[in-house]
Amino acid sequence: FQENLRDLLLGYPAGPIAVLGVDPSHRAESTLVVIDEAGKFQAAATAQLSESGDGAGGNGARARALLRELILRHNVRAVAVGHAPGAREADLFVRAFLRDEKAGEPRLENVSSTVVSEAGASGYALRLGKEEFPELDPSARRAVTIARRLQDPLGALVRIEPDGIGVGQYHHEVDQKKLRERLRATVMSCVNRVGADLNTVSLEVLQNIAGLNERLAKRVLEFRQASGGFTSRSQIKDVPGFPAWAFEQSAGFLRVCGGSNPLDRTGVHPESYPVVESMAASLGVSTG
Repeated sequence: FQENLRDLLLGYPAGPIAVLGVDPSHRAESTLVVIDEAGKFQAAATAQLSESGDGAGGNGARARALLRELILRHNVRAVAVGHAPGAREADLFVRAFLRDEKAGEPRLENVSSTVVSEAGASGYALRLGKEEFPELDPSARRAVTIARRLQDPLGALVRIEPDGIGVGQYHHEVDQKKLRERLRATVMSCVNRVGADLNTVSLEVLQNIAGLNERLAKRVLEFRQASGGFTSRSQIKDVPGFPAWAFEQSAGFLRVCGGSNPLDRTGVHPESYPVVESMAASLGVSTG
């Protein structure tokens, strides 16, 4: 279970691009949801993603028109199809649509489609997803987390309790306390390996950084909201009630991209900045 969970968490992220998530259905209509570059919900729709869809007319004309409208309106760069019954048919339909339409619309040329794991998506839809999107139905919530998993697998999956992702066999038959401890350790290991940008990180990711907990993570995010963002790692020390030992443990795993010091976007701990700067000076190069 740990190994499977680690593979999912460390999946390659598509990055900050708009994504169209598809919760496929083998017999009924699939649910389509668009999220923007920051992972925020933009639009939802339903369509039967097959050439035999659209009733008597067939050939999926309505679905193609809908895909074209959603992709162009929201500048979608990738389509994520959940790995569920109907996934292969939906993925083939989207790929065929992109292949046929890109000649007449250059903006579709660089749009891709891929199938992603939907392990734990139903758990998200019934719990955290219900709190985050109470106005959406469960299928649309699943499509949201499917899209986010392509955009940022770690950020999406860390929102779900690891034992609810269900990527291990017979996990109900082992010691549940030990299982939760091992899975939680796996999540923390992956989060710290990847690191987190202080100006974009979510609470769910930040509280898994070494030296932090939910209470300290909330203080950091409240400070970010009030100050308009971080310009350097050292600003973390200005967070009210943020202890020095927490900075020492967490700073090396936190990033500030586009700040005043280029080393703030690396895995180098601030305590080692003088060493790196000395090395750069001896080589006659910039730390940037």
